[in-house]
Amino acid sequence: MKLSEFDFDLPEHLIAVRPAVPRSSAKMLVAEGMQTRDMAVTDLVSVLRAGDHLVLNDTKVIPARLFGERSRVSEHGSGIAKIEVTLLEPQASGTWAALIKPLRKVRDGETIVFSPRLSATLTARDDGMGYLEFNLSGDDFDAALNEAGAMPLPPYIAAKRAADEQDKDDYQTVWAANTGAVAAPTASLHFEQWLLDDLADLGVKFSYVTLHVGAGTFLPVKVDDVSEHVMHSEWGQVSAQTAAEVMETKAAGGRVIPVGTTACRLIETAGRSGVLEAWEGDTDIFITPGFEFQIADGLMTNFHLPKSTLMMLVSALMGQDRIREIYAHAITNDYRFFSYGDASILLPKG
Repeated sequence: MKLSEFDFDLPEHLIAVRPAVPRSSAKMLVAEGMQTRDMAVTDLVSVLRAGDHLVLNDTKVIPARLFGERSRVSEHGSGIAKIEVTLLEPQASGTWAALIKPLRKVRDGETIVFSPRLSATLTARDDGMGYLEFNLSGDDFDAALNEAGAMPLPPYIAAKRAADEQDKDDYQTVWAANTGAVAAPTASLHFEQWLLDDLADLGVKFSYVTLHVGAGTFLPVKVDDVSEHVMHSEWGQVSAQTAAEVMETKAAGGRVIPVGTTACRLIETAGRSGVLEAWEGDTDIFITPGFEFQIADGLMTNFHLPKSTLMMLVSALMGQDRIREIYAHAITNDYRFFSYGDASILLPKG
């Protein structure tokens, strides 16, 4: 498969820089087999049915974007320089892997100050990343990071505007519980508690998994032959309880519908045998056309970037020709794209 097979032209004005208000008022394209309907997220109560099972990613996004200063005294005098940091992943050593701009100007052992409470020392560097040891840990670190940090908005939003306090609410799901992501599971951003309650009253079931979305989710595919792409890995966990609940739904003939590509990738990782099992570890599963889904019967997701691995995933679920039709329909009908954009629910069997 060639990368060009997953390309399309997207008008710039369809890239959403803020979410719909309220969240659930976003438009929702419903693709059931070959049928396409224009609806809203609030209409989920008429699209889903009793016995359907939504799998939700309960990862919590940290305010991973930090702006700090380093000061240095040399024979030429003293100076202060601005440093931009994006936290990526905590290490077993207690340090954080981070993108640091400009990394080349920060020396090992040098301290970056982010706020009166929060600072970090560069302890090492490798493969374009720096490793930072913070002056705080535990709850103290979380509180100081929440004060000093900004939400790590995707590059296509950050290029248009800076993150602000509103993003700390907008870029977090209502059920976020397990801290560790540096990007949101964005299909889940459309839900409000009242909608979850209405779906539960309808007889829709819910289970939670955790996949800490990493910055690698925004990495472009740079090879023309898709099979040569090296997929980034992300840590995830499926509990024994979730595995049992999902398999109970499968046995009863209900539809298992992950909300978001992250939840989808995780349950397909843990269910390659055809049975969803308790699982924990790093997944680098790469879902492309030809992939046989073992657990997911559908998918709720946003509209994705051209030539991205997520475009390949939805093409695997619905078929490449059908996804081209769906995306053409979305563009013609002014659906908003990407992380803060509108939703789709994809049901290949109708």
